[in-house]
Amino acid sequence: MDLTSLFEPRSVAVVGASRQKGKVGYEILTGLVNGGFEGQIYPVNKSCDELMGLRCYGDLREIGQTPDLVVIVVPSQAVLGVMQQCSALGVKTVIVITSGFKEAGPEGRKLEEQIVKIARTGGMTLLGPNCLGVLSPANKLNASFAGMLPKLGKIAYLSQSGSLLAAIIDMAGAIDLGFSKLASIGNKAILDELDLLRYYGQDEQTEVIAGYLETIADGDAFVREAERISHDKPILLMKAGETGAGAEAASSHTGRLPGIERAREVVFERAGVIRCGSIKQQFDYASAFANQPLPKGPGVAIIANTGGLGIMAADAIEREGLQLARLEEATTDALRSSLPSSANIHNPIDVLGDALADRYEYALDHILRDPNVESVLVLLTPHAMTECDRTAEAIVRAARHDKPILACFLGSSRVETAIQVLRKGRIPCYDSPESAVRVLKAMADYSRWRNRPKRVIRLFPVNRRKVEKIVERRLRTGERELGELEAKETLEAYGFVTPQSLLATSPEQAVSFADQIGYPVVLKIWSPDIIHKSEVGGVRLGLMTPQEVMDGFDLMMYRIPKKRRDAEILGVLVQEMCKRGREVVLGMHRDVHYGPLMMFGAGGSMVEVLEDAAFYLAPLTADEAREMLKGSRTYRALLGDHGHEGVDIDAIGEGLQRLSQLATEFPQIQEIDINPYMVGRQGTTPIAVDARIIVDQPT
Repeated sequence: MDLTSLFEPRSVAVVGASRQKGKVGYEILTGLVNGGFEGQIYPVNKSCDELMGLRCYGDLREIGQTPDLVVIVVPSQAVLGVMQQCSALGVKTVIVITSGFKEAGPEGRKLEEQIVKIARTGGMTLLGPNCLGVLSPANKLNASFAGMLPKLGKIAYLSQSGSLLAAIIDMAGAIDLGFSKLASIGNKAILDELDLLRYYGQDEQTEVIAGYLETIADGDAFVREAERISHDKPILLMKAGETGAGAEAASSHTGRLPGIERAREVVFERAGVIRCGSIKQQFDYASAFANQPLPKGPGVAIIANTGGLGIMAADAIEREGLQLARLEEATTDALRSSLPSSANIHNPIDVLGDALADRYEYALDHILRDPNVESVLVLLTPHAMTECDRTAEAIVRAARHDKPILACFLGSSRVETAIQVLRKGRIPCYDSPESAVRVLKAMADYSRWRNRPKRVIRLFPVNRRKVEKIVERRLRTGERELGELEAKETLEAYGFVTPQSLLATSPEQAVSFADQIGYPVVLKIWSPDIIHKSEVGGVRLGLMTPQEVMDGFDLMMYRIPKKRRDAEILGVLVQEMCKRGREVVLGMHRDVHYGPLMMFGAGGSMVEVLEDAAFYLAPLTADEAREMLKGSRTYRALLGDHGHEGVDIDAIGEGLQRLSQLATEFPQIQEIDINPYMVGRQGTTPIAVDARIIVDQPT
């Protein structure tokens, strides 16, 4: 979608322009004029002849030509008529600032649907309604009521909240942060976050994309587009408004786990999007990404004029998973030859409290030449002799290298002008070592993501036709849950091994099946109405003799109907007793926005007790499956600990990939829960002991 006329119009009409200060129509017209917009401005207000020295028109038709951009600020009931005029005149781009549409209730929703219909019929691009407008500092365009046009920079911003965008513009000015373009998307009647993301992605004036979102219209498309753009430009997003509705409706272990909410963060990780937990954090990240090169690795060097601050930074580096760069001998020799004998020449480098600007500059120059150093953090506290401003100037001069330099000047009035020097020299300065290190971590993670190997999805030979028949049959009956036998048949079609199982309807038949399978065996009550079998005494393990099988069958069929009078009991499943191993759980929950989220964690009865779960978005590569395992607390135990033998990690990873393929190829499958998935030592075959699969028509 071409948004040139939205951000680079040659002419703008403001319908609802006003002479009354404080009115939105006044502020938008004022913003256009005071911002220095060089194109034609057409105020439209039938009650005025002139506004701010500009001729005022009674309606759009009086202008005599078609504006590139029309900004509508009239009351909601009058918007429809203006949209009709726009359509008749062939206007291609419209911003509806006015509120009172779907956010206001059913009547507003109906009105919004009407203006959307007019826009689509007329081939118009529509931003809003209920939005702040757009700003394009590069084109001196302030078609908003945000106030002053912000400083020109390399960051493009999109926001679902107009008020938040206004605050961000004001806050950014205080830290000398500039923007290429900004847009408030409001109700997203036509233009949404995906359209803005695509435009910002190809915009030559934009190097960093940032934003605030509450909802994402098409999660799957968003992930694909964000992943493509992130290879060239970092995307920094605040995402609010996640709800637990999907998890509350889920019936499997996977869907009910509290981690399902945290799991949505992995969607951003997959797409290379950097999630920001606050405005401050977003500003911290944006300052660095917009002004500094990316680090080539995790090795950080610290220069400080106080040992304590250097130690704080070193601790933060270790906590964040970065590394203190090990300096080469040539670097330490150079530092030793010039720094005072009491200075610490090893990382973190302490240039001492009496360090003047030249000592900082000398140390910084040699550290930046060290091939083991991939980023530098410069720390300063103002002592009586500290040359704060000159040290800042020295840091700016050193920024000719292709390694990121971040600073933390702790203090107040004595470092105030020095911080301004740093910012003007494009050196981000932070209020604590911890904040600076978090930024370096985000930069290093993004750099690693961008340089990751190409994703290769392994496709296993499977029996899709068998699964199609099972799913189609279940959907025809209107029942969402596959029976255990059907679930296991589905998994077997995708290469999983399940215990041999047979359904018995009498104690004699149960014994016959146990004799066929071989002892020991497991008995499970078989009912479509009983999900948690163990809670009603519906599971008997390790039965060794025919008599134990017969007694177990009779006891279940006697007791369970009394506990669950509503349940239809079809018999008892006689199942092979699996050899001992580690119990884990593999799962999938199809998120309404983003698609299939794969899950791995501790299995068996501990799945909901430990709440140990790692998530990732399907389809999975082998590396991503391995990273999922590493992301769980269970992983260390799987490697072997406290005298226990480790298990076949690669086999679990393959299981996750097979399940990922099943979820990807069958959008009808809403949830999968393999628990326990019994895994043994290297070279043994994991067993899908129990499984539940929920299906539904894909939305």
